[in-house]
Amino acid sequence: MTNHWSRRNVLRAGLGAAGLGAAGALLSACGLGGSGTPSSGDGEGMVFLSSQLANTQESEILRRTVLSGFDRPVEFIGATNTSQFVDRIRAEAKAGTGNVALVGGVQGEFVAMAADGVLRDMTDVVEGLSDRGFNEQYLELAQVDGRYAFVPWIQASYIMAARREALRFLPAGADVNALTYDQLLAWTSAIQQATGSSRFGLPAGTDGLVKRFLQGYTYPSFTGGVNTTFASPDAATMWNWVKQVWATANPQSVTYAFMQEPLLSGEVWVAWDHAVRLIDALQAQPDEFVSFPAPTGPRGLGFLPVLGGLGVPNTSPDPDGAIALITYLTDPAQAATILREMAWFPPIGLDQLPGDLPPGIAAEAATLQAMADAPDALVSSLPVGLGAQGGAYDQVFVDTFTAIVLDGKDVPGVLTTQSKVLQDVLTTANASCWRPDPESAGVCRVA
Repeated sequence: MTNHWSRRNVLRAGLGAAGLGAAGALLSACGLGGSGTPSSGDGEGMVFLSSQLANTQESEILRRTVLSGFDRPVEFIGATNTSQFVDRIRAEAKAGTGNVALVGGVQGEFVAMAADGVLRDMTDVVEGLSDRGFNEQYLELAQVDGRYAFVPWIQASYIMAARREALRFLPAGADVNALTYDQLLAWTSAIQQATGSSRFGLPAGTDGLVKRFLQGYTYPSFTGGVNTTFASPDAATMWNWVKQVWATANPQSVTYAFMQEPLLSGEVWVAWDHAVRLIDALQAQPDEFVSFPAPTGPRGLGFLPVLGGLGVPNTSPDPDGAIALITYLTDPAQAATILREMAWFPPIGLDQLPGDLPPGIAAEAATLQAMADAPDALVSSLPVGLGAQGGAYDQVFVDTFTAIVLDGKDVPGVLTTQSKVLQDVLTTANASCWRPDPESAGVCRVA
């Protein structure tokens, strides 16, 4: 998702259980005053709070090109931290009254809110929008305990991109659209040797998404799981691969948040990132770049679809208006605008997309479809049910990456230490396992 979430946030402490004073601080942090009235944005209107399309650029595009066409004012508030977002709704539920009419988020956030009983059942709304052609897999993800917690809204994933001059260094017999992790390493090593420069790139900066590379790509592809295989022998093999490929990475990767800029500048020739964070390069110079699926590992092609949805809090001051806005936002015309302007795809089969897409977006669509259709596809979920522990969970992967890859510490020792931290996070959150780990009856157990 456009997940510009800080890993160190003042709201880590879990405001859902705090008193009214802390709840007031949360309202202010979300861009609303403690009185419940909007304090920033385009002026008073129906409040739409979302953790998606929440960065400054996307928020402005959404307001200007989409929400401006709705038949009443909408106050869009981008919540750039998942704990802030979920705790905002919990605070309103605790107070018994609310200001937020509509919420937009990802599956895991809705699972957490549904578990707290703070969301309206959206089954009637989903059924009323059957003409939207929602993908069946996404409809399944939108259900919690047999009820729809949200209406599917936007989707994307993480892919790879490369400058065309890099293709001549592909290993003999390798297909860029069906690479293995070993072939990717051989490719980036060949580029390094031939050019004398390290031109692989990962978004390992403060706001980068290298944590998702680990959680949704390398861990599933090498180990078949994430939490239940965190410290396994297969995980040690994976981490040794990460160390090797990092040796071919541009040293500036520790500063990269979006990979499109270093690709455009030529600092990087081959990169992995969220599709939305690559689109500027693919759109600006479509003849100079290719996009392609993530590699396949010993356990399959691990990849992480990101599904964003729309839901209505039980405390919504205007549930009918919120449902009208959902109907508007999921209309094909608005979905096409979001796709063209921000490269977020509608939650439908990608073969149903318009045929006149800009070249860069069309290339990403083909790449996403190729991953979904891969016979060895191993689909993962974003973390589910972590609540206020979401930041701590991500930090485990960042800290493990830092210790092993950047600081060169012993792989087994780091995994032993960090597995205990990871288990504490899951236990504190009382979180069950999520894909690709097998379902668990209770707290997910780290191994």
